[in-house]
Amino acid sequence: MKKRLVTLGLCLTMVVSLFSGCGKKSGSGNGNKYRQLYTGEVSTLNYLVTSTTNDFELSANVIDTLVEYDSYGNVQPSLAEKWEMSDDGLTYTFHLRKGQKWVDYQGKEVADLTANDFVSAMKYILTPEYESSTAELLFGVIANAEEYYNGDVTDFSQVGVKALDENTVEYTLAAPCPYFLSSLTYVCYMPAYGPKLEELGKDFGVATGPDTLYYCGAYRLSEFKPQEKRVLTKNKSNWDKDKVYIETLEYKYNKEAATLGPTMAERNEVDYATIGSDILDEWLNDSTKSAIVTRGRVKADYSYFYSFNYDPQFGAEYEPDNWKIAVNNENFRQAMMASLDRIKALSVSEPNEPQTLLQNTITPKTFVTLNGKDYTQFGELATIVNRDSFDAAKAVEYRDKAKEELTAAGAKFPIKVLMKYNPTDSDWGSECVVVEQQMEGVLGSDFIDIIVEAGPSQNFLSEVRRNGNYAFMKCNWGADYADPDTFTDPMGPDNSYNFLDTTIAEGTATAATAQGYFDLIDKAKAITTDLEARYNAYAEAESYLINHALVIPYGVSAASHQVTKINLYEGQYASFGVSLLRYKGQRLSEKSITKEQYEENKAAWEKEFTK
Repeated sequence: MKKRLVTLGLCLTMVVSLFSGCGKKSGSGNGNKYRQLYTGEVSTLNYLVTSTTNDFELSANVIDTLVEYDSYGNVQPSLAEKWEMSDDGLTYTFHLRKGQKWVDYQGKEVADLTANDFVSAMKYILTPEYESSTAELLFGVIANAEEYYNGDVTDFSQVGVKALDENTVEYTLAAPCPYFLSSLTYVCYMPAYGPKLEELGKDFGVATGPDTLYYCGAYRLSEFKPQEKRVLTKNKSNWDKDKVYIETLEYKYNKEAATLGPTMAERNEVDYATIGSDILDEWLNDSTKSAIVTRGRVKADYSYFYSFNYDPQFGAEYEPDNWKIAVNNENFRQAMMASLDRIKALSVSEPNEPQTLLQNTITPKTFVTLNGKDYTQFGELATIVNRDSFDAAKAVEYRDKAKEELTAAGAKFPIKVLMKYNPTDSDWGSECVVVEQQMEGVLGSDFIDIIVEAGPSQNFLSEVRRNGNYAFMKCNWGADYADPDTFTDPMGPDNSYNFLDTTIAEGTATAATAQGYFDLIDKAKAITTDLEARYNAYAEAESYLINHALVIPYGVSAASHQVTKINLYEGQYASFGVSLLRYKGQRLSEKSITKEQYEENKAAWEKEFTK
């Protein structure tokens, strides 16, 4: 019987059933090459420091984890063939498969994979000079992880990760953690060959070529030429190579991929392409083309929301000081929230059924449940999840209150609102224009002046969001593990999304509100055994966040229209971590999947998934 891994209780279940496929099998399964264009280059190959999905797409396929998930969300043995948890929930012991190897980019075996590689990787992540973006995910979970990172503990042997012998790794937790097992599929728990880390230090995984790291996953990065080409080749030394059906993954860089991809897919020159909203009608109205337009999978682990930037670092021409006065006024934020017609904005990417993408909470519905009750039904979220924040009349009321308060505070109008987008996203720019026109139409262009501007196509996150180079922008977050706590990360202290914590240090008008949210999160984090109380506490914090308009919920990940030769329902599935990015278990068809085949594959998967 297959069960969904969507509750915290199931995260602790030791499932050891064999990996199973799903749906209709396709393709020969041997000697085939998957071809795709791409526009966004990775910022690094170093999976121990990055936190971006773009980078994860490589690491997910070239590095295996202790556990993995099958097609239906059941946890499976991977690098670890078995494991145990102590009765108090504080110690996990993993027994590695013997004979596993590290290989170089040419496929040459260079070393055995051992328990020490997990210890070395965690030490690297917890070394501040390497500036890992995922180190904080270990804080409060792994014993003494935060203390070592901050220098309060100087002996790494005191951190809760140990190699008991070459094939046994033990984790000691700071407190019982109901989602620990599910977190092991995330990058901060991936192994790395210790001597390679010591040799290269900060240069480990530098994105200059495939020789800056070793591989233990289903594939190896056999060729890597930035902004030109990347090739992943099947790792024939991998423990589960018989379930790696696609021999080669070939990606070619082209800044016009969104435009050229569909035509090349039609001509059988690539095996995947997104059909953007700008050409969707044309394809759907063509009898030949429409037959191969299918939908992607809606990700229950992905959330989109509009962030206010509380620490603006943009140019003087956009009046950052004036924006700072405005954003720290709650009535101004409430006016912005109430004036945003999200259905209209979502219609850009989903013109037919935009309401299916609308999301009124930060944590998506169906992400996690407890005893059959969805997390978004806990506490006040049960009311919030079903309401639309768009209300033009209320927006005007908030605007009038804000205008009076902001005038007294010395603000000048219209408030300039710098809204940036990544030009490699074919729909984002158009969506920003819709948002600009719609919100200014409700609030008046004499109150706000939304300035839509394209950001750089390369390193957009580091240049824009992480630098605070925006005022108001659509952001997203993907779950790292199966717990509502994961969706607090982009809002919490020291985040690089909205810099809410700076309001406390500066003593702004939002300081007390921000501190109230952080206190609620701390309260929720401290509850580790009573899961109902934990869910209620996180629901209280999330409701507080939304009710004070500290952030604006937006939508779930759109199920993009696409042309593909892959049955999406054959691969690994989990509503967190990197499982959905992996090609292991998937097969390549000779021809593009048709609508009928897609529906058959989906129906077969849903039938098994709900058993």
